[in-house]
Amino acid sequence: MVAVIGSRILDLVAFLTGVAGMIADSAIAAVVRGLYRPRPVMSVYLRQIYFTGIEALKVVIPLALLIGTVIVTQIISFAGLESRGLIGKLLVWVVIRELGPLLTAIIIIARSGTAIATELGNMKLNGEIDLLEGMGIPVSHYLIMPRIFGVATAVALLTVYFELVSITGGFVVAVAVWHVDFWQYTRDIVAAVTVRELVVSLVKSFGFGIFIAATCCWQGLGVTKSSTQIPQAATRGVMQSLFLVFIIDIIITILFLVL
Repeated sequence: MVAVIGSRILDLVAFLTGVAGMIADSAIAAVVRGLYRPRPVMSVYLRQIYFTGIEALKVVIPLALLIGTVIVTQIISFAGLESRGLIGKLLVWVVIRELGPLLTAIIIIARSGTAIATELGNMKLNGEIDLLEGMGIPVSHYLIMPRIFGVATAVALLTVYFELVSITGGFVVAVAVWHVDFWQYTRDIVAAVTVRELVVSLVKSFGFGIFIAATCCWQGLGVTKSSTQIPQAATRGVMQSLFLVFIIDIIITILFLVL
């Protein structure tokens, strides 16, 4: 039992160290070399934003509408129509503080995280990564860095879309179904949306994106023997990304509450 626990702890330390190192290398590459040169690096970055962000809108927008509708309905069903003055505030607090960044990150993990791990795993097995290194092309700059920052950018933008659509969906339900005063709803939302709330949401979403991409890249590059390792790497990437997302969410929430 001691040996098993020790082995798991060592594996966890190696994983966290590897992911942190990959993020640090990507940050250094972005500062020293930049995301905009050479052109293939920028192309990978933009394709990652397109695949992770734009193509995910068809999933994010309906979910955001449903979340806004459910939140407003639950608030009124529990607190009654006298809670109309709290609808806008609670909707902003719940969506912007927690559900927006968190649900967007979960969608990206399920949709793009597995794709990144699978793609890099195939490249590793096919010898493409060894070929790039043999040609003197740094993998951390050409493959890892644009994916990490592309996913982080896409998650941050998708979170903004999620929050806007969710608040709009809640607005439509509150005004059309429950006859909440339009101007009261608007005033409540404007009063609840502070710079602090927006900063928390942005920091969470960007941090989620960085660690999701780094984790899935780490697992994809860890494929070494056969194609049967690729789905295993994708599964580990999903589970570890979820674990890190919830840990980061707790840490950032506590930090902002303390500060």
